Amino acid sequence: MYIRKYKKSDLKEIIELFFATVHSVNSQHYSPNQLKAWTSNINKQSWDLTLSEHYSLVATINNKIVGFGDVKNKNYLDRLYVHKDYQNKKIATNICDLLEKHCKSSIITQSSITAKPFFEKRGYEVLKQQYVQRNGIFLKNFVMKKQLQNKF
Repeated sequence: MYIRKYKKSDLKEIIELFFATVHSVNSQHYSPNQLKAWTSNINKQSWDLTLSEHYSLVATINNKIVGFGDVKNKNYLDRLYVHKDYQNKKIATNICDLLEKHCKSSIITQSSITAKPFFEKRGYEVLKQQYVQRNGIFLKNFVMKKQLQNKF
């Protein structure tokens, strides 16, 4: 596995990975309507802009993107997704390790129900449970925070 910074040419494959992963991996905790709301109306320009502005990493195996993640403002973990066919292979762990090293004293994320155990194992604590609205549909997630030991 090779982890590198995001580049614009990754966008199409990243969006496909995001869509396929949400509709398969997260289907155990969210309804088909919720999954559709979560993944509909992806604005490619907005995704490229935020992935370019954030500290964004892409994991590849044999030149295939198998995971990605990004941090905004050195304290907010915005996205962390692993290809549906590459789950439980330490890809998210390796990406998250590097993203956390880029952060200041703490990091916050909004975790899906599915990802919550992953973040808890990493030392994140639930600050609150909430429901976010996407296209008129409510999805349950968790605001989580981790204190970091990074020294700058």
